[in-house]
Amino acid sequence: MLVNLNQVLLPAKQNKYAVGLFNAVNMELARGIIAAAESTQSPVIMGTAEVLFPYGPLEEVSYYLIPMAKKANVPVVIHLDHGLKKETCIKALELGFSSIMYDCSTDPYDVNVQKVKEMADIAHSYGATIEGELGHVGDNEGSAEGSSHMEDPSKFFTDPKLAKDYVEKTGVDALAIAVGNAHGAYKLPPKLDFERIKTIARTVDVPLVLHGGSGLTDNDFRQAIKDGISKVNIFTDINIAAVKAEFSKFTDMNKGIIDLIPAAVEAVKQASMEKMELFSSTGKAGTGKFSTASDADVQKIVELVTAEIKKQLNK
Repeated sequence: MLVNLNQVLLPAKQNKYAVGLFNAVNMELARGIIAAAESTQSPVIMGTAEVLFPYGPLEEVSYYLIPMAKKANVPVVIHLDHGLKKETCIKALELGFSSIMYDCSTDPYDVNVQKVKEMADIAHSYGATIEGELGHVGDNEGSAEGSSHMEDPSKFFTDPKLAKDYVEKTGVDALAIAVGNAHGAYKLPPKLDFERIKTIARTVDVPLVLHGGSGLTDNDFRQAIKDGISKVNIFTDINIAAVKAEFSKFTDMNKGIIDLIPAAVEAVKQASMEKMELFSSTGKAGTGKFSTASDADVQKIVELVTAEIKKQLNK
């Protein structure tokens, strides 16, 4: 069933587990993620990021992500991760995404607040949720999720003193924080600032998000979740798992794509299940209250909101 972030993250925050976000730029990834969630009866967040559009354009991935979420027997959030432009976020909402992240983390604080507050109002008018980022999560070399490599990431760590102000002023439903994490594969073991996670978790009421989850140790995850993380983003691990499985099946030049697809789906399923079990979200599909509006009601809301947005954009 298609739900938003609040419907899966608020129970996670209350009960001290985390829900994984797994990016799905093609059908093999999406099928493996959904299969993992249904097999473990875990709520799940599935989506894409703006920097991944070259591999799976937003509109095209919406054709399978949203129907698959509605058909699933577990709660599924369809989330735009790291939306970098206002127009991209609005397009995702128009396509039916139930959640967005508007990443203004590289803007000055006041600009970040103003832009995300405006987008939060728009997202909420769709019945969707929004994630913001305070501080800035950089990228390891070769990351598919960005290119903001930083010599000293600690300079961009989330300031706990600003976190409460940011959440209250923007109205975000979840907050991504920078605590020593980075996108992509880590060359050296990361050093997460667990004390900072605990401090921010005590300061704000909304669920906290850990980006750059691939490559962290199991103990890192357990401690981060214990200290207050409710959502963990994973992509590199399942991306690599799919390719390794396809290579294992590509034994001669007479093999076709249909010989490789089942292996990729199964590899993504297994890799996703491992993370769901580690995050303790297994068996939590029934946690929380899940309800959806009728298609007719949603269409009426979308038409009204779209008309208002276009009016504002044309001013």
